[in-house]
Amino acid sequence: MGVQKQSVSFTDAAYSYAKELVEAGEYPNVSAAVSGELAKAKANRDRERSLLEAELERRRSLPLDQWEPVGEVGGFTAGARAHLDAMTKQR
Repeated sequence: MGVQKQSVSFTDAAYSYAKELVEAGEYPNVSAAVSGELAKAKANRDRERSLLEAELERRRSLPLDQWEPVGEVGGFTAGARAHLDAMTKQR
């Protein structure tokens, strides 16, 4: 496993959390805590992506007579668009 040395900045809350993980004995140092938590986050995202892909494939394979109508196309993505707009405004 390669190691990349990088200088990064953290919010006070993020740094405190990393130190708490070290103090709790979950990691030997802050660097390991950050790397370990990033690895966990990646694993969670990969798992969520796999679950979504499996569900999409399951639905795609349904016979057409088992499909549920989605309603009007304009409203179909309204919730997702509102969520994305809110995320954009938070940045």
